[in-house]
Amino acid sequence: KSPPVSRKQSEVIPEGNVQAAKVEVSGVQSDGSSLFSKNTKAIVWGMQTRAVQGMLDFDFVCRRVEPSVVAMIYPFTGDHKQKFYWGHKEILIPVYKNMSDAFGKHPQADVLVNFASLRSAYDSTLEALNYTQVRVIAIIAEGIPENMTRKIIKKAHENDVAIIGPATVGGIKPGCFKIGNTGGMMDNILYSKLYRPGSVAYVSRSGGMSNELNNIVSKNSDGVYEGVAIGGDRYPGTTFMDFIMRYQNNPEIKMIVLLGEVGGIEEYEVCEALKSNRINKPLVAWCIGTCASMFASEVQFGHAGACANSDQETATAKNKSLRAAGAHVPDTFDDLGETVSQVYRSLVDAGIITVKEEEAPPTVPMDFSWARELGLIRKPASFMTSICDERGQELLYAGMPITDVLKQELGIGGVISLLWFQRPLPRYACMFIEMCLMVTADHGPAVSGAHNTIVCARAGKDLVSSLVSGLLTIGDRFGGALNDAAKQFSEAYDSGLIPMDFVNSMRKKGQLIMGIGHRVKSINNPDMRVKIIKDYVLKNFPKTPLLDYALEVEKITTSKKPNLILNVDGIIAVAFVDFLRQSNCFNKEEAQEYIEMGSINGLFVLGRSIGFIGHYMDQKQASYHCTLQ
Repeated sequence: KSPPVSRKQSEVIPEGNVQAAKVEVSGVQSDGSSLFSKNTKAIVWGMQTRAVQGMLDFDFVCRRVEPSVVAMIYPFTGDHKQKFYWGHKEILIPVYKNMSDAFGKHPQADVLVNFASLRSAYDSTLEALNYTQVRVIAIIAEGIPENMTRKIIKKAHENDVAIIGPATVGGIKPGCFKIGNTGGMMDNILYSKLYRPGSVAYVSRSGGMSNELNNIVSKNSDGVYEGVAIGGDRYPGTTFMDFIMRYQNNPEIKMIVLLGEVGGIEEYEVCEALKSNRINKPLVAWCIGTCASMFASEVQFGHAGACANSDQETATAKNKSLRAAGAHVPDTFDDLGETVSQVYRSLVDAGIITVKEEEAPPTVPMDFSWARELGLIRKPASFMTSICDERGQELLYAGMPITDVLKQELGIGGVISLLWFQRPLPRYACMFIEMCLMVTADHGPAVSGAHNTIVCARAGKDLVSSLVSGLLTIGDRFGGALNDAAKQFSEAYDSGLIPMDFVNSMRKKGQLIMGIGHRVKSINNPDMRVKIIKDYVLKNFPKTPLLDYALEVEKITTSKKPNLILNVDGIIAVAFVDFLRQSNCFNKEEAQEYIEMGSINGLFVLGRSIGFIGHYMDQKQASYHCTLQ
């Protein structure tokens, strides 16, 4: 058992008389003073934003003037400020990398809520014990080695600091302050009337069961005055008696509830105090774990200390002793609420408790995410996507599981068909897409996009910067002609213009025919890329009316000048329009929509990105080899 915590009355902050100046307070006081008040200020160790928001919402509903959390400590980031809500307003709470900065800049903070994991809770707690302003430390983590816990308790005893925990949810002082997630969410806090003090104080081992006690007490009395879960480890930092004696001496507390459990012998100290009349207020008690007798061998319950090593440590033996000592012990846990109610009503009838009129608490706005989860509100999404869904057990591309994409060997063309066109396309179409990517991947270092990429790479820029530099050159004069070529040829074909009239009309307008012309290649020196695509399309596509039309236009333009051939941009553009219109995969409106949105240019951008990345890597390798030499 932990050593008794020393108590210095002169260092206590009396209830209702909190000094604004810094006051040293030590340990758990037995004179009835409260651990917390409406002016309690805490520092939270750990980036537990949800818990901190819960503490701030509790402060607000309790009508505190200022938030109870003044700072946070998180050693894994630099100093910064974290945004939280204070009622309807937003506030900023500083986050410090070092504990010394947090306590140094907030000397009024005398409570540390330590959310550190079991691996760092020991070191962080010992560090906090070096600051004389600290009077209460709540250690939330469970699983801290017992020898470390005992060292913490020893140093805390020497420094007159009260330790709540380890392995606890913390504690709550209705109307004043709560530790971390104690009391649950706001709807439970309101339902249990934890926003104002009652007449009943409780102490529990279990943090989870302390929330149940909030519910039981509020339903069967005027509510909780204070409640603490000392923690489920074998060596809690403070004991049942530490808190019960403080409750005994606090005139605002009219009755006490003790929720013990199987394991340990601390409850027998309560029995002795009852017998010696040190505790003369009504005490309702129950020790959970009575079902352990139903098992053939001893059972280890959830807490590290919840295991009876002797008959004396069983829950049944403790309940029997508590009843014999004068505590109000129900027959079962199910009857605990009724027992609390009977004791409470007797105190009301005796005039010891005066029932006060209820006051409605201020409204705390509900978080948007929680309201949406409850189905109370709906809000249009900022944007929606239908090409991909990662929310289920498996990633979906346009509704197709990624495993099917791989099993069916759809290839990159198939993936593009799913993500760009949201449907699986015929095999010949996927092959056409892949062929377009291959023939547009690169066209030498002299073109503007490759040139920009190379210059950026040699200037020491990263891959993304170099790639973007090259991509930004794509336009009507370099690669961007695919969309315009598709529009010009399809509009001329759809309007019924014969190829000769189309050529003449473009000449009269003074406009170039996009997709026609090449700097080097000509009718006598054909571009093999164009020939490969043309042969594939003529062989595999169901119909090619626009390609046939473009080839007729080429005959007219090359008769004027040999290099006015149908180039790569042109052949891809007209072939893609033929695919959209003749594959029976799209209706007329869909096909036109894909043309107008610039999807055809996407093939050139995607394909040429491959080459740009190659140029970047080539230059980086050359630079690396030069450095080695």
